[in-house]
Amino acid sequence: MQPKILSSDDRQRFLQDGYIVVPEFLTQAEASLLKRVARMDRELASDRMSRADGEGGSVDLVVRNELPEDSIYGAIVRAQPLVEAMELLLDDEVYHYHHKMILKEPKVGGAWTWHQDYGYWYNNGCLFPDMGSCMIAVDQATRENGCLQVIRGSHKMGRIDHVQRGDQTGADEERIAAALERLELVHVELEPGSAVIFHGNTLHRSDQNVSDHPRWAFICCYNTKRNNPWKESKHPRYSYLERWPAERITEIAERQLLKNHAAS
Repeated sequence: MQPKILSSDDRQRFLQDGYIVVPEFLTQAEASLLKRVARMDRELASDRMSRADGEGGSVDLVVRNELPEDSIYGAIVRAQPLVEAMELLLDDEVYHYHHKMILKEPKVGGAWTWHQDYGYWYNNGCLFPDMGSCMIAVDQATRENGCLQVIRGSHKMGRIDHVQRGDQTGADEERIAAALERLELVHVELEPGSAVIFHGNTLHRSDQNVSDHPRWAFICCYNTKRNNPWKESKHPRYSYLERWPAERITEIAERQLLKNHAAS
């Protein structure tokens, strides 16, 4: 991982656009380790659940609220450069809200309908949209395999009403149509190890995977300390997030792979 991910200029672009792309967020070696660990992860395979997309398909994902000490996932979430980047963008101390893996398999991986993350998180007792996510490409993300799409500047629209669509919660379609007439639609194509960081109110979606290639993505979600939820929900309230040197990503991932080999 880069020792310093963002600058003050990047923060200004994030405030203007609602997202920022970080090429080569992970080193090639770290990206390779993340893919190997994820593909070998038996718990990930057994815990995956499907969400119907309302478009005739479904998307698989695994969500975790607990932050493991001995896995590459926990090492990435805690990595000091990432934590500092999120604090720069959100202008406050951040903590781990949850993390998840999106698993879009070839030909069958479903879509995510247009939504804001805060459209979900608002109902969890978070008063403000001072929240954000970092999505890291495990596989190459292209238009064909259902890469992330964002509406540039849509975070400035505020929270939009959301309704049930399949097993997902989607933003009001009339407002989406109006937004797309006035704001730019961006397909965020990424190489493995690259990332996109986006605001909790940024409208985003992804299409079904119609390609012959998988599109897995690891997403780290953060809330700000000042936005500590006022009520209990399925996601945690504030607790201090320990920051780890980025070098621990490789150290822990290699140990994790050895443990997986020994168990197989």
